[in-house]
Amino acid sequence: MRSTPLNWRHRAACRTQDPELFFPNNSRRGSVPDTKEAKAVCSHCPVKEQCLQWALRTTQEYGIWGGLSEAERRALRRRNATRQHARRTTS
Repeated sequence: MRSTPLNWRHRAACRTQDPELFFPNNSRRGSVPDTKEAKAVCSHCPVKEQCLQWALRTTQEYGIWGGLSEAERRALRRRNATRQHARRTTS
């Protein structure tokens, strides 16, 4: 098998799950989507980190990627941006 940047997806724990599990609809269960089931699948995924890095690199706005929700990925991007800014200003 030839190596491609997305080969990690073939080993993902979510590959046999219903995709809707990872893209919860806010109206389905009230105002806050239930992400526990999706995160439980991610918790034992062998490619969780690769999935998260891909989602961050490609700025995925929706769904659970690498065990993080949309809001958690936004917060992580903000923290990373703050760290990078701090490094640039102290160098």
